[in-house]
Amino acid sequence: MLATLNDLLVPMVAATPSSGEIFASEFFGTAILLMFGVGTCCTNNLLKSKGKGGGWLMINFGWGLAVYMGVYAAYKTGGHLNPAVTIMKAVWHGMDSNVTLNGPSIAKGGIPVTTTNVIIYIVAQLLGAMVGALLAYLTYKKQFDQPMEDPRPKLWCFSTAPEVRSYGWNLVTEIIGTFGLLAFVMVSGGTPTQVGPLAVALCIVVIGIALGGPTGYAINHVRDLGPRIIFSLLPMKGGKPDADWAYSWVPLVGPTIAAIITPLIVVGLGMAA
Repeated sequence: MLATLNDLLVPMVAATPSSGEIFASEFFGTAILLMFGVGTCCTNNLLKSKGKGGGWLMINFGWGLAVYMGVYAAYKTGGHLNPAVTIMKAVWHGMDSNVTLNGPSIAKGGIPVTTTNVIIYIVAQLLGAMVGALLAYLTYKKQFDQPMEDPRPKLWCFSTAPEVRSYGWNLVTEIIGTFGLLAFVMVSGGTPTQVGPLAVALCIVVIGIALGGPTGYAINHVRDLGPRIIFSLLPMKGGKPDADWAYSWVPLVGPTIAAIITPLIVVGLGMAA
């Protein structure tokens, strides 16, 4: 019998993971995601990088494969790696008490949706994102130290920025992109598949190709905030721009709104798997 995507993303475990295991799983998976995702942007953006100028498709596929690796790494917790997924699960649980944070029923190792568990997920994701971004920086330390006539690409390695700064429309873009991701997560279990996390990876790729042009598609609170914090703290001999905190609320508020409304829409349409 073919397994559903949820089965493949969340192998059945004998016991519900402990708080420490939940933290470690989301921390490690998110660190993997950000190390390779930020690293992809470094390859594309920095002077004296062999991959400089690889282009938007390289970034899309780099982030997609980074998600693929991160989800596999965080197998104990369902590989959220993203507070939007965790918040969506919490809202969905409010509509269906059978929903757990990692997929299986409580009897089969499911992680119950509690305030404490949600907080552990999100704190682990933020700290993992910061560590992953730091590892990417260390890899490219000498490239970051190179002076650039326009230093903004150094920031773009870490965090997102709009091509046209219009906060309201930038917010709409992030809501729509995050909705696309979360809706896929909610409905994907209804189609038998054996592709596992690759399906989520390809979803990230197409979101980047189709919807990422206006803002760089954060669609994940910690994907933007964690690296932005690290960028603001790091020294760079060749100079760097400010961390653009004026924009930082957009990739926080947009995914939050999407995480709340997506379950209402998907469950309301009777499409949740």
